[in-house]
Amino acid sequence: MKELKAGDVAPAFELPAGDGGELALADLKGKTVVLYFYPKDNTSGCTKEACAFNDSLARIKKKGAVVVGVSPDSVGSHAKFAGKYDLAFPLVSDESKKMLAAYGVWKEKSMYGRRYMGVERSTFIIDGKGKITHVFRKVKVDGHVDEVLAALAE
Repeated sequence: MKELKAGDVAPAFELPAGDGGELALADLKGKTVVLYFYPKDNTSGCTKEACAFNDSLARIKKKGAVVVGVSPDSVGSHAKFAGKYDLAFPLVSDESKKMLAAYGVWKEKSMYGRRYMGVERSTFIIDGKGKITHVFRKVKVDGHVDEVLAALAE
């Protein structure tokens, strides 16, 4: 599967959200979407990233964008995570990992010499017509929201 890049059409999705509903990319048509993929609820880096997006939500909304977080965790896990940190944006659950694969973020990783499959922390900015405008791969949490805000300002 080729790696997605700016200019590509964003793969469609419809997944269960932590709030108990469903969220589809089609539901967000006409809006700029900051779609970020993260490995696991309630881990230090993922919590820091989610809170950074949450703290900057007003600035992101001012740029006409919405934030959606995606991980393979369950809806129940997302609901607890969002509740614990008062996250004001949807977290969608991709337990099947089909969406993660479609976006090319389900990858072989290595830690302490052990190889395993996991989520490569990545963010895609998708315009209101469903085209990818920016791709951030192997995201470092510190400063990432500022990169996203700068990209939204372009």
